[in-house]
Amino acid sequence: MESLTSSRTPCCLLGLVVLSALTFSPTLAIEVYTDREVHGTVGSKVHLSCTFWSSEWISDDISVTWHYQPDNSRNTYSIFHYSKGQAHIDDTGIFKERIEWVGYPRSKDGSIIVHNLDFSDNGTFTCDVKNPPDVVGKSSYVHLLVYDKGPVRAGMVLGIIIGAALGLVILVAILAYLIRYCWLRRQIRVQRELSALERGKLHKLSKSLKSGRQAPLLSMLDQTRSFKSSDKKKGSGDSRRK
Repeated sequence: MESLTSSRTPCCLLGLVVLSALTFSPTLAIEVYTDREVHGTVGSKVHLSCTFWSSEWISDDISVTWHYQPDNSRNTYSIFHYSKGQAHIDDTGIFKERIEWVGYPRSKDGSIIVHNLDFSDNGTFTCDVKNPPDVVGKSSYVHLLVYDKGPVRAGMVLGIIIGAALGLVILVAILAYLIRYCWLRRQIRVQRELSALERGKLHKLSKSLKSGRQAPLLSMLDQTRSFKSSDKKKGSGDSRRK
């Protein structure tokens, strides 16, 4: 009896381990991802991205469904459905002929584009993906806000401020360079004028010195000439007396 009990114990323990593993093992679920909020302007288009991850291979039975709930309303509308490789777009609702299927389930993409936006399109869009047998998971939603003009975001404002500051710094640097350039040119011109004046003064001084040296010589020549002429006069008078 003891041997039978001891032999059954390992089998019972193994069964408990397997049962506990099956009971507590986590169930893999499909995961869907979208943006939390997107913006658009009246008359433009917006890309509603929807990607997913599945633990199973992408099957031919995969389906993608988009729902829409307007702001200030509890009603939800099915606006798009993809299954069996075919896209089925709502041709009677508020998005008639305005939805474009751009997804590719093989690449785990179920995105759509909404064209010709209007203020009435403000609301929540929900993307739901099923990939049998992986059908357990939560849908993902994105909120659309339509503006008359594009909203000014904080990042855009910061970029504008930084750009303006850089432009101001560059402008100040250019002005400083121009001022310094003009000052240097003025200094060079002044130096040239001063050097020209100095050269003119030196030239005048040299001329005056030369003229000062020539004046005594001329006076001496005049004296010698007058002395010679007086001698000649005396000689001629003496000869006449004899």
